[in-house]
Amino acid sequence: MKIKKAQFLSSSPTLKLCLELEYPEFALLGRSNVGKSTFINTITNNQKLAKTSNTPGKTRLINLFKIETDLKTFILADLPGYGYAKVSKNIQADWQKNLENYLLKRKNLVYTIQFIDSRHDLQKNDIEMQNWLKHNNIPCLNILSKCDYIKKQELVKKIDTVKKTFNNEVIPFSSKNKIFVNEVLDWFHNEK
Repeated sequence: MKIKKAQFLSSSPTLKLCLELEYPEFALLGRSNVGKSTFINTITNNQKLAKTSNTPGKTRLINLFKIETDLKTFILADLPGYGYAKVSKNIQADWQKNLENYLLKRKNLVYTIQFIDSRHDLQKNDIEMQNWLKHNNIPCLNILSKCDYIKKQELVKKIDTVKKTFNNEVIPFSSKNKIFVNEVLDWFHNEK
């Protein structure tokens, strides 16, 4: 599958203000600064499409991107990161409420993609998010981001750990080396 066109559509603070779209939608989840925006830029081969930052909590809105390929068109929703961010607890609580609202009520949501930083052990909030998704019967793919920072043998162990812990398909990913970009695009093609 090849991406022909990728465009930013909108940013919205709540589900109610999100554009209503007819395409299948994939929500990107993960802790702050896990690499969701960089992932979008890498698979679309456009480093300016999604805003990136080294500061955790940069993504504060539901950001929608339309991806057109030679085989299908779909939407990527880059959602605010959970976990550490330099914002007040009230703002974090609002993010959490909006995140849950989006995941439970978005009509065209077909899958979530939870990003796990391969450099670290599974974090408590990663596990809590995964348990919440399973409790609500929301399907999930796990992507191990930043896998170019660890050795291949360690990566194999991490993949095995995440598969066993979450019982999901796991794809490693490196924006730096563009490792597994084709595998990710194939996954999107095979999902509804």
